[in-house]
Amino acid sequence: MLYNLVMSEYLSLSETAELLGKNKETLRRWDREGKLTAVREPMSNYRVYRKSDVEDLFADFFRMDFIEEDTNNFVEPQNEYKVLELFAGAGGLAVGLEKAGLKCLALNEIDKFACQTLRRNRPNWNVLEGDIKDFDFTKYKNEVDIVTGGFPCQAFSYAGKKLGLSDARGTLFYEFARVVKEVNPPICIGENVRGLLSHDNGKTLQGMISILDEIGYRVAPVQVLRAVDYKVPQKRERLILVGVRKDITAVKYEYPKPHKRIYNLSDALKKGDLYDCDVPKSDGAKYPKRKKEVLDLVPPKGYWRDLPVDIQKEFLGGSYYLGGGKTGMARRIGWDEPCLTLTCSPAQKQTERCHPDETRPFTVREYARIQTFPDDWDFAGSQAQQYKQIGNAVPVNLGREIGYSIVKFLNDYYNLSKPQ
Repeated sequence: MLYNLVMSEYLSLSETAELLGKNKETLRRWDREGKLTAVREPMSNYRVYRKSDVEDLFADFFRMDFIEEDTNNFVEPQNEYKVLELFAGAGGLAVGLEKAGLKCLALNEIDKFACQTLRRNRPNWNVLEGDIKDFDFTKYKNEVDIVTGGFPCQAFSYAGKKLGLSDARGTLFYEFARVVKEVNPPICIGENVRGLLSHDNGKTLQGMISILDEIGYRVAPVQVLRAVDYKVPQKRERLILVGVRKDITAVKYEYPKPHKRIYNLSDALKKGDLYDCDVPKSDGAKYPKRKKEVLDLVPPKGYWRDLPVDIQKEFLGGSYYLGGGKTGMARRIGWDEPCLTLTCSPAQKQTERCHPDETRPFTVREYARIQTFPDDWDFAGSQAQQYKQIGNAVPVNLGREIGYSIVKFLNDYYNLSKPQ
């Protein structure tokens, strides 16, 4: 500890600044504000600080730092827990669950490029390529501990007041529920966009809950998790739908606790706490000449309103006269903020995500970093296909934190299930 550097009753300005990790100007401001008051040292008459006052403030900082780091969702699996993942995409959720200690027994995905990505990076994974409707999953009955899936948000056709499984035929949620029913895991987790909350005035979500209830699963209170709360440098939100088998009454599912620290774009693309090196070089999309000329005028964290009015009208066209903030148009991200939600295409006019310093979209590897994929996770297909896979993915770190919550639930469940 730096306490060993000082032996007297008083500390100089330099010593105090070093101990507290603050610059001298900050200490002078604190003196004016009365937060840490300097005194006259009796022998030299220099302005110094009482060692006891500094130690008290240092202890306060230590407690604050401890509070900032108090969230730790890590849980060690007490058994080998197996996952069946549906609508697996390029593996964002699967990699996150793997990092949490869960084993992917099988993954289903219809997109051939995403399947190539999964096989290329995890040759040992059992990738079931094709339409989920064409697969029978009964062989996994009582063999997996969790079924997960990011099913699309589709409206149901209602029959009567309460929606049943048969009423949802033709939708991908029906297939998700069918697989859960066939496999009978202790817990199932679906993830979707926040918009599912209000889709068809909330009827779609209520229909999903009633279907899970029909097949024997009690749904935990639905939550929307913010990726920025789970070590993801991106303002992305995912709705989580958790079903617990009804025979499990003594254990409740608990969502992962949010972290205090918010990571930003600099954390994503530069060496630091998230990654141990700067983002690798890679190819990326380009802006057309005129679009680049326009975006050259936008400062970091700025958007179309930072342009001259005549250029605003030219760039937005008819949208200029419509309502709404249109904050995604001509948007340049700043280093000190989390990125806006990534889309499947890095240069869509309505959802611009321009690099802070260079007038260009984020590259493929930058896109992957913002979604917290490992640098060695290699994406298959054309550049457009790679962007699509990354943009559709669940952020890996969010998947890992959800994985910890699953491990905790399964540890508790199997411990209670053991013969006494």
